[in-house]
Amino acid sequence: MKSNVSRLAGALALSLFASLAAAAVDAPAGAQAARVIVKFKADSGLLRKQAASAGERHAAQAQALAARVGFAMAAGRGVGENTQVVFASGMSSAALAERLAKEKDIEYAVPDRRKTRAAVPNDPYYAAGPAVNQANLRGGPVAGQWYLRAPTSAVLSAINAEAAWDVPAATSTPVVVAVLDTGVRFDHPDLAGKLLNGYDMVGEDKNDQGQLLGTFLTSKDGDGRDADASDMGDGITAAEANDSAGLFYQCTTLDSTTGKYVEEFSSWHGTQVSGIIGAATDNGIGMASVGRERVRVLPVRVLAKCGGWDSDIIAGMNWAAGVTVPGVPDNPAPAKVLNLSLGGSGTCSPAYQSTVSALNARGVVVVASAGNGSGHAASEPANCAGVIGVAGVRHEGDKVGYSDIGPELSISAPAGNCADTVQEPYCHYPILTTANSGNFNPVAGAAGAIYTDAYNATIGTSFSAPLVSGTAALMLSVKPDLTPAQIRQLLMSTARAFPAYIGTADCHAPDGTAQSQCNCTTSTCGAGMLDASAAVRAAANVGSGGGGGGSSGGGGGGALGLGWLAALALAVAALGGRRGRRGAEAP
Repeated sequence: MKSNVSRLAGALALSLFASLAAAAVDAPAGAQAARVIVKFKADSGLLRKQAASAGERHAAQAQALAARVGFAMAAGRGVGENTQVVFASGMSSAALAERLAKEKDIEYAVPDRRKTRAAVPNDPYYAAGPAVNQANLRGGPVAGQWYLRAPTSAVLSAINAEAAWDVPAATSTPVVVAVLDTGVRFDHPDLAGKLLNGYDMVGEDKNDQGQLLGTFLTSKDGDGRDADASDMGDGITAAEANDSAGLFYQCTTLDSTTGKYVEEFSSWHGTQVSGIIGAATDNGIGMASVGRERVRVLPVRVLAKCGGWDSDIIAGMNWAAGVTVPGVPDNPAPAKVLNLSLGGSGTCSPAYQSTVSALNARGVVVVASAGNGSGHAASEPANCAGVIGVAGVRHEGDKVGYSDIGPELSISAPAGNCADTVQEPYCHYPILTTANSGNFNPVAGAAGAIYTDAYNATIGTSFSAPLVSGTAALMLSVKPDLTPAQIRQLLMSTARAFPAYIGTADCHAPDGTAQSQCNCTTSTCGAGMLDASAAVRAAANVGSGGGGGGSSGGGGGGALGLGWLAALALAVAALGGRRGRRGAEAP
């Protein structure tokens, strides 16, 4: 009788495997190899907790799970407590995740998908300005770091960080902000003394069957996870992008005129984000940052060439917050704020939602960029509950053309935009920040340390998010015991109202069609435009008779001086003069 039951179970398992494989027959070749993040419930009998290496435990857990469901699986690396990656061939990731999620002692199983940095947009108003002389491809912007100053009639969306810096900190201990990105250039002089050691979470190069390739082409550092969070460059040559047998095939933009994928220079994305949050200020060189002396940046490398896997990103989130990640030493300096200037399409998965909820419960603020999909639905993880999702606005306060939107977002902040490039061939309102001069590989030392400018412009919702992350850190510097929910509520309740331009349509709920420049609403771009001063002053007043969501100056304004009020009056008066002349400006 027992052998009959075993044979029946085996037949059912083979039948299930055949049905899963058949369902994937018509899918693209890349969809035949499943890669899934699986989390076991704490009381699962499949967990192997006896003394053994993390790799041995994961292998045993994958083997036990495979025996139960009736088809072979390979173990991947650890992601968090009771959480690992598993691989299987002959089916899609979605099919494997759906099957594993049905097991009673599996908390969740979700496809392990790639995320990419929120790249510079390819909006034609940005890319198609008049040709410029190569000898003059440097300098500016004329407006400098306009986004940090008090708003005026010319820059309505500026965040007024200057006044936020005037609020005294309650402690001399800097707030740790983790930047989960491409890593950082430790040799940039404007980041000296502002960076913690961090960690590189980019794992081994494996194919979708979990087989180790052993070349570490993606990470470029010759190894897997390690304690060096240096940005090695994420540039992709045309040869790599068009090699159908390589790791980077189709990782860049397709040129419709040639049918070939174009080369893409290294972004130095993590260095740019780190500079916005924590570049050294008042040091006589370079730029100022939102966080000034009150923050330390913890670089966590989760993106490399062609982006990064969800499993590495989630492991990086856990590590940055002080949660144990199997096979990785614990973080000695857990972050209070996580900045994720990255994303991918789709709704918030259980893997991200579970992680965000757990980190929020530990008191960790999670900030993420909305994405640069030209008005489509906000990307994951910005669309997860508990994340402070950030949309991008132009210098005049309406939605910048490339920013994604949605009701899940909390707030908007400047993202950089290039106005009037038809008249002058350079970007007027980019986000100036730290970078490196290397095209594919880093140029070391002072020779490689540069700042983005009006010709090498930094633009995207990737750079809206760190303005909010830096502000959240300032809030924690004046009130260290604020919860993530309080931070989000204070940011939203103190935000300044979006302007409404006659002749410009209101942004509407994402419906699958692109939306370029439009008037932000509170149901599409968050509660309003970031006001760092008002948010920090409101934070300082929490628990001291000032209420939890406002300030002495009322909603969005804080304690305002006469000069600021006069500037605001001029800004409001100037709105009418701008209406109807928007066509000559880039998004």
